[in-house]
Amino acid sequence: MMYTEKVMDHFQHPRNVGEIENASGVGTVGNAKCGDIMRIFLDIDDNGIINDVKFKTFGCGAAVATSSMATELVKGKSIQDAMEITNKAVAEALDGLPPIKMHCSLLAEEAIHAALWDYATKHNIKIEGLEKPKTDISEDETEEEY
Repeated sequence: MMYTEKVMDHFQHPRNVGEIENASGVGTVGNAKCGDIMRIFLDIDDNGIINDVKFKTFGCGAAVATSSMATELVKGKSIQDAMEITNKAVAEALDGLPPIKMHCSLLAEEAIHAALWDYATKHNIKIEGLEKPKTDISEDETEEEY
């Protein structure tokens, strides 16, 4: 299985690793099938700008790389802009992922949404287009198999 240079770079030198104390929002998403777990911490200011973002990921190299890239993509963005970052955008920013690893980019997208959901819940606000996140994204995959 071939990984792009960007995937390897983000795997070997992940950006924004760690956690944010008293984060504005924290999202944890897992995929029970592959055992990956991703946690994203957001620091959002009063203007709804994501000032800082950190992640902790337990999983394969692609899971680490997609979390790293996803945090880079949302840093400094408004909540609405962050909402528009899809798993496809994450994969494209990494110059592509092997098809078998595309679920890792979905995990990254869901973890960001979960952190935004946590933020919205704490502040009693509604974020346009945001739905309650799943904690296990493998639920989606199983439905398609039947």
